[in-house]
Amino acid sequence: MSAPALPRWADVVVLPLVNLGMALLVAGAVVALIGQNPWDVLSLLVNGAFGSARGFSYTLYYTTTFIFTGLAVAVAAHGGLFNIGAEGQAILGGLGAALVALWLGEHMPAAIVLPLMIVASVLFGAAWAAVPAYLQAYRGSHIVITTMLVNVLKAPGGMAVESAPFPPAAQLPTVQEALASMGIEWPSSPLNLSFFLALAAAAGVYAYLWRTRAGYRLRTVGSSVGAAEYAGIRPAHQMMIAMGISGALAGLVGVNEIAGVHRRLLLDFVGGAGFTGIAVALMGRNHPVGIVLSSLLFGALFQGGAEVGFEMPGFTRDMVVTMQGFIILFSGAMAYVLAPHLAKLLHAISWTRSSSAL
Repeated sequence: MSAPALPRWADVVVLPLVNLGMALLVAGAVVALIGQNPWDVLSLLVNGAFGSARGFSYTLYYTTTFIFTGLAVAVAAHGGLFNIGAEGQAILGGLGAALVALWLGEHMPAAIVLPLMIVASVLFGAAWAAVPAYLQAYRGSHIVITTMLVNVLKAPGGMAVESAPFPPAAQLPTVQEALASMGIEWPSSPLNLSFFLALAAAAGVYAYLWRTRAGYRLRTVGSSVGAAEYAGIRPAHQMMIAMGISGALAGLVGVNEIAGVHRRLLLDFVGGAGFTGIAVALMGRNHPVGIVLSSLLFGALFQGGAEVGFEMPGFTRDMVVTMQGFIILFSGAMAYVLAPHLAKLLHAISWTRSSSAL
């Protein structure tokens, strides 16, 4: 007799929590083996990530980037594709935002420049994703291209590989600046208004994938190419759409980093967030709600881990990376091991309740 299927709500909510619990247990054992107190490490991590307004702001700043890249990976996955090129798509999104900022920032108000920067980041990210999408959809090649030209926009006379600072009209306000305009004090941090753009993107992805016919067609291709073809859906066309949306979402990382934080184009502003997005999507089970929560978790690990490394001698940044690795392991490969057992447990609980009701 085959194992019962895991309900969708359990797959999105319960299974990730079980995965996280297992990962923390194993990570705690490793921490104990190196002579540290796991409870002290966890307390410092949580306090560093959520214990102050400044720490929480940094956590949400990291969360913003991970929402964009996690959604990018998830949308491609629902179309049957594995997008490992979010890193490059984010870089091109930042390039698009920077071009608008440098060309129009001195001549137009922020009300025009900032929306154009968002549009440019979306278009540049989508265009870059269209290259591997076309190669796979119409040529059968599984290729991800992540490269970018440098030294073209570098500030004259500067040694660093970065552009000139953006004009004020091309700078996305930080949360501190936005709240100050309303008379509310908030500590300085990289957190900016793109956080709300990330939440809107998550809501938009949910509405598209589960509330529109176009999203249903895309998910059909991801579930079964043969069934999609039988239903009259063109898989190659849906692959292009999936990767286009995926690249657009990854490109929005440029809005957070380029327009909201650095306010100039840097060579490596993504910093591996594209690859972290894969782990975020796995942890969130490719669902927007799960991705927002897993992004918050990884944001807390990044911020809280930095605090632990600063406050606790002997606990290095590598240990934080190790904890992330355990989460990725249990969210990815081990999830398929744990899922059948969790499904049997939930089925047994449901059967017991039904029997007692009779």
